Amino acid sequence: MSCILHIETSTTVCSVALSEDGQCIYHDEDRSGQNHNERIGTFVDAALSFADSHAIPLDAVAVSMGPGSYTGLRIGVSMAKGICYALNLPLVAVPTLELLAVPVLLRHDDLPADALLCPMIDARRMEVYSALYDRALHTVREIRAEVVEPGAYDEMLARHPVYFFGDGAEKCKSVITHPNAHFIDNIQPLAKNMSPLAEKRLITRKTEDVAYFEPFYLKDFVAIKPRKTL
Repeated sequence: MSCILHIETSTTVCSVALSEDGQCIYHDEDRSGQNHNERIGTFVDAALSFADSHAIPLDAVAVSMGPGSYTGLRIGVSMAKGICYALNLPLVAVPTLELLAVPVLLRHDDLPADALLCPMIDARRMEVYSALYDRALHTVREIRAEVVEPGAYDEMLARHPVYFFGDGAEKCKSVITHPNAHFIDNIQPLAKNMSPLAEKRLITRKTEDVAYFEPFYLKDFVAIKPRKTL
């Protein structure tokens, strides 16, 4: 038996969940925007109180590792590491793009056998963070930052139906128009979907060094100077 605290802050949604033996037993989320720093502490305290009141000992903390929002990832990973230090728990890092694929696989069991999954996270303008997986979540194309242009996926689309989803996919609908391209709306990385990936990593002892673990930013953070007001 295992109980894992899950933290997800990689995009505009802030969410925290508890799972026991792979089943979500507690979940909270805020979809109102980039206020993770204000919400994460409250969510974590409530989840820990729930576990304590039900006499459920924590076995690990799982956090969405990126890519995604630089600030969001730092907030989530800092919180996860702090809990691991305080409670002497192992840290499990879950790739955010794999996490995005979990609800698609759970809700769409009618996908063709040769279908490929392409989770996309918005990275401003026409750039996205993306990867390609098969239905078993084996990597077909590694994670990368890319500017989506017409024809970008045509070679893969000529051989496979490809399902695009995530907040980055929405802005690509007018660009990726191949008949084999399919779009699934309203898919976001959420803590409540993290347990299948986190459980697997915990069982196989694929945990992180709490002292040295850093989020997977993919790109260097670039600070934007505010415009001067006249």
